[in-house]
Amino acid sequence: MPTIKFIRENPDAVKADLKKRNDLEKIKWIDILIKKDKEYRELLQKEQELRHKRNILTDEIRQLKKQNKDIKEKVKEAQEFPQKVDELASKVENLKNEINNYIMRIPNILHDSVPIGKDSNDNKTLRESGKIKKFDFELKPHGEVIESLKIGNFESAAKVSGKGFYYLLGDLALMELALQRFAIELLTKKGFILAEVPLMIRKEFYQGVTDLNDFETMMYKIDKEDLYLIATSEHSIGVMYADYVFNENQLPLKLAGVSPCFRKEIGSHGVDEKGLFRVHQFNKIEQFIFCKPEDSWSIFENLIKNAEEIFRKLKLPYRVVNICTGDIGTVAAKKYDLEVYMPREKAYKEVVSCSNCTFYQSERLNIKYQKGSEKEYVHTLNSTAIATSRALRAILENCQQKDGMVKIPDVLVPYMNGMKVLGKN
Repeated sequence: MPTIKFIRENPDAVKADLKKRNDLEKIKWIDILIKKDKEYRELLQKEQELRHKRNILTDEIRQLKKQNKDIKEKVKEAQEFPQKVDELASKVENLKNEINNYIMRIPNILHDSVPIGKDSNDNKTLRESGKIKKFDFELKPHGEVIESLKIGNFESAAKVSGKGFYYLLGDLALMELALQRFAIELLTKKGFILAEVPLMIRKEFYQGVTDLNDFETMMYKIDKEDLYLIATSEHSIGVMYADYVFNENQLPLKLAGVSPCFRKEIGSHGVDEKGLFRVHQFNKIEQFIFCKPEDSWSIFENLIKNAEEIFRKLKLPYRVVNICTGDIGTVAAKKYDLEVYMPREKAYKEVVSCSNCTFYQSERLNIKYQKGSEKEYVHTLNSTAIATSRALRAILENCQQKDGMVKIPDVLVPYMNGMKVLGKN
C-alpha cells in the first residue's frame, strides 16, 4: 500500500493512479488524507511538547522538595497536565486511526505496463497455447458428466452444506489428488518449499494481505472467534513472516502452499451453480515468493510460466491475459490471468491468477530484509499453480468422449495407477 509519506510527497501521482483505476471516490480521499496527516503531525508535536513540559515540571518539583521549598503552585500546575496530555493523546490516536482507515483502502500503485481499461472487456491477451478441439457430438455440462459416471454428488452436498459444495467420489477424487501431486512435484523440482498452512487467520494479520472489502464479500468468519477461514494459502503464507527481517541471502524464498480454500463467492453462479467452477470450498496449490524488489518483475514472469507449463502438460488450450486497470483489484501492481478454453461455452475461463503485489503486503505486515546497514521492504508475489476444481471442469469438458467417458491427460496417468479413462471402472 502507499504509505502516508509517499502520499504526502506524491499526491498527484497517487491521484493519477486512482484515475487509471477509475476509482474517482478515492481520488477525493487524497486531499482529505493530506489535511488529516498535517493535523496529526501538528497535534503529535504538541503532545510531545506537553509531555516534555510535564517532565520538566516533575523535575522542578523534585528539586524544590530537596531544597525544602514551597511546591504548592508547581503541584497545582502539574495536576492539570494529565488531563491535557490525555485529551491530546486521544485526539492524536483518533486521527491516527482515521488516517489508517483511509490508507488501508488505498490500492497498490500500478505498473506502467498495466493496460488502461474499464472492465474485463479491456484486458489484453498476451499469448495463446494449445489447439482447440472440435467435437462431432454435443458436449454435456461437466456436472452432468460427473453424475452420469457416479464420480460425484451435488445433491447430497447441497442438502448438507448448501449450493456451491460438492462430493468427489472414486476416480474423480483420485484425479483431484493427482492434479495436486503433479503440481507439487513440478514446483518442488523448481526449488519451491512445500507449505501446509493454517486454515484460519486473525483479522489483525489477515487485513495485511487482502482488500478490506473481502471481509464482507469473500471470507467466512468463525462465530465468536477472531478468526477467518482462508480464501487461499497465499494469505497464510503472506502473514507467516509478519514483523520479520530476512537476511539478504534468504531471498528469494519460494513456497508452494497446499490447502483447501473457502470463499463466499457472492453473486450469480450461472451455468456453474451445479458444478465445480465457482464453489465455496476447493483445493489449490499456490506459488508464493518473498524477494528483493529488483528481482520481482523477472520472478513475476517466471510464476506465470510455471502455471503455463502445468496446463500445457495437461494439454488444455489456454491464453494469458494482462488484466487492465479497471479489473485488477486492490492488492496487485500488475496481474496476469491464465484462462482455459471451455468448449461447451466456447469461451475462455480464468483458472490461474498471478500477481506482483510489490510492497503492498510487506508494508502492512512489516516484512523487511537487511540490505547492508539498511532495512528495506521485500516484494511479495503470488500465483495459482492449480486450483483443482477448475482444472477438473476443464478436463471433463475438453477431454470428454462420445461414449460419455473422459480421457485422462497423459501426464496424470502415473498418479492414477495407470488409469487412462474416467468411467471405465
